[in-house]
Amino acid sequence: MKCTVIGLGRFGYQLATSLADQGMEVMAIDSNESIIAAIRDKVTQAVCLRVTSEDSLLTLGIEDMDIVVVAMGEDFAQSILITALLKKQLHVKNVIARAVSSIHESILMLVGADRVVFPEQDLGIKLANNLSFSLIEFFQVTEKFALTEIIAPKNFVGKTISNLNLKKSHQVSCIGVNIDEEINLLEPDYVIQAGDKLLIAGNNDKLANLAKEKDKE
Repeated sequence: MKCTVIGLGRFGYQLATSLADQGMEVMAIDSNESIIAAIRDKVTQAVCLRVTSEDSLLTLGIEDMDIVVVAMGEDFAQSILITALLKKQLHVKNVIARAVSSIHESILMLVGADRVVFPEQDLGIKLANNLSFSLIEFFQVTEKFALTEIIAPKNFVGKTISNLNLKKSHQVSCIGVNIDEEINLLEPDYVIQAGDKLLIAGNNDKLANLAKEKDKE
């Protein structure tokens, strides 16, 4: 998959290098020469360019990209201009834009962004969730539904998934166990071991109740 990241601030730089580490072809674009020099060896292609027109994007073949991320947020007008060019003029398949406010988000959606993200806000919510619950990780899927990892409570150890019947007792589902950073799906007869990192799915309030029970151990 081919991806372009435009704007290499903290968010854009981390996103571009992480995507490259995951095997994607990444073109990173920024007007700062020192940033381009720093990222050049970490991505497929690094281009020093201030995007100001459709022509500047055409010279790079942006229209052939699977995903383009407009990662600058502070430059309100520039991010809107680039998003509009990508969608209205170049018809890029998937444009993801970073916003810094609800007004910014509304305008980005109006000019055609397929998705708008709030990196700082999303990070804050994830941190709050992890601090509020005694969980290893907390992955928000929708506003009310999430996946989380939790160390198996003492009263789970030695019991099978079927015997626990978490759907009835806690209104959540145990769908896997993390072994050496790999998620293994569980059969109903799997016997839970001490120290198991269990992957639990459910509504936020149900996961919170489960975490509170574990805190009482």
